[in-house]
Amino acid sequence: MRRVTTIVGLALLLWGAGADAGYGQWVEAPGTGWVQLQVAHQSTQEGFSRTGTVVSLDELDPSARSIVTTARLTGALGLVRGLDTWVDLPLHRQEFNGSGSDLLTTGLGDPRVFLRAGPALVGQSGLPVAVALRGGVRLTTGTFENDAETISLSQGQRDWSLLLELGKSLHPLPMYVSGWAGYRWREENEAIARDPGNEWVFNAAAGGSLDRFEWKVAVDGLFGQSSIDTRTGFEFAPRELVQVIPTVGWRIGPGAVQAGVRLPVHGQSTRSDRLPASPTFTVGYFLSWSDPLWK
Repeated sequence: MRRVTTIVGLALLLWGAGADAGYGQWVEAPGTGWVQLQVAHQSTQEGFSRTGTVVSLDELDPSARSIVTTARLTGALGLVRGLDTWVDLPLHRQEFNGSGSDLLTTGLGDPRVFLRAGPALVGQSGLPVAVALRGGVRLTTGTFENDAETISLSQGQRDWSLLLELGKSLHPLPMYVSGWAGYRWREENEAIARDPGNEWVFNAAAGGSLDRFEWKVAVDGLFGQSSIDTRTGFEFAPRELVQVIPTVGWRIGPGAVQAGVRLPVHGQSTRSDRLPASPTFTVGYFLSWSDPLWK
């Protein structure tokens, strides 16, 4: 129980981070792209139960607290006309303080790699909305420990995702709307004999700018199937999480400083894999370039 509870803060950061991963549905032109360095921090004593109510993160120790700080470097780069790629590299500091023991783990988490294709890849252009198909994988290079006295840096299995993305500029208004929805296939975690259950995921956002000021409001969600203990066939409560994510930014130098918060408004999870119910605060710097790195 303790080992699994201590990684739920990481789980929220891992899945919540997907909200900004596409950064718009406009496929990058060859040689252009963007890079973002972001730090996210969450400190919580509360999580969502299987009925959706907010309870203590560890019901056996209501004073227990999970503290997770993640620095992640994310970048996207156009490869050829109509095709780009992006990579997400996280570094975690996870702490769990309880009456039994205080645990701390720091290190690299699981990276994610995606390819995204737009209509221009097959010679189509001039559509009224931006459309793209994004597919990729979360790799298991982080450390997964099946140990009650260790906080894992990995969820212990690969995940594969396929997403349909849409975007629309509201020009002449300095605004845009965008969104994506798709399916995530989650492989079995053989170390703990757990089939984590596949998930539907979505994100809808509106944003804009005014001189140096930038803003964005997103709603991000996942709705998973029940996870299963493959040894006994026992089914755990499915994971559900919906977050509202307001972000503001201010252009400084060649990029923009951004600050935001992920606010959980709905959740559901099993006691052994509890999703935190507290906000996650973010701050970072976003830089994009339109001058191609190659001609």
